[in-house]
Amino acid sequence: MEQGEGLRGSDGLLMGTPRVAIDAVAGKMGRALVAALAEHPELRLGAAIGRPGASYLGEDAGRLAGVGELGVAVCDRLDAVLDDFDVLIEFAPADVALGHLRQAAARGRAVVLGSTGFSAEAQAEIDSLARSIALVQAPNMSVGVNVLLAFLPQMVEALGAGYDVEILEAHHGQKRDAPSGTALQLGRAVAAGRGVELDAVACWDRNGVSGPRQPGSIGFASLRAADVVGEHSVWLAGAGERLELTHRAGSRRNFAEGALRAASWLRGRGPGHYDMQDVLGLRTAARVR
Repeated sequence: MEQGEGLRGSDGLLMGTPRVAIDAVAGKMGRALVAALAEHPELRLGAAIGRPGASYLGEDAGRLAGVGELGVAVCDRLDAVLDDFDVLIEFAPADVALGHLRQAAARGRAVVLGSTGFSAEAQAEIDSLARSIALVQAPNMSVGVNVLLAFLPQMVEALGAGYDVEILEAHHGQKRDAPSGTALQLGRAVAAGRGVELDAVACWDRNGVSGPRQPGSIGFASLRAADVVGEHSVWLAGAGERLELTHRAGSRRNFAEGALRAASWLRGRGPGHYDMQDVLGLRTAARVR
């Protein structure tokens, strides 16, 4: 019997108090996750993974996050702690995240995946892996953003084709991908409301003499500056009026709380590819992914 096997029922589903593994634990998101987890009544920290060769390896994850001893030392290899957790929360860069997802899936561990920037090929592999494990994938774990995503298609449909749509996003200077995964998801939600595919109508860049705006297009703009946590706005502009839907993150705590909510929700779930719409009970007939 593997360590922690008693947390699962005879059907293999997670039933007890989930033990959580947090990757990229020394990063801003990782520290926010550990701090939030230390206060969570339904989850406990089982493993913490950091960067190979880092000076903080072996340090208590709670002390690293500034919340005191939690009794879990930071290690540098996920495969060394696969028996110590039930749910992996992954926010590492796409290449690292995919490798860890493969390892977790091979051992039957559930995953909450917040990493972004996956290629189409990598995403196809993620979809395949989700057939064998419970996986919550969302580029933004914020409850507020996901409520916006749930209702945006209805708003766009109600406004009609006469409204231009622009999606603006801003993040810190170290973010690797653009537009952000959340901006893309907002774009897909708008496209769903119009009954079109995003790739067919997206305008990714304007430079030089770009000409008049194409009717029905969905424009994107990305800003990168300093330590901006994350901001997203959807402009719905019609004749004589503009509706702006904006979400601003003041800290990473809201993303951490959403990820932990997803980890707790996975208890008792069978294999499947879920997202925050499922976690929050906001699933609509038009599935946006």
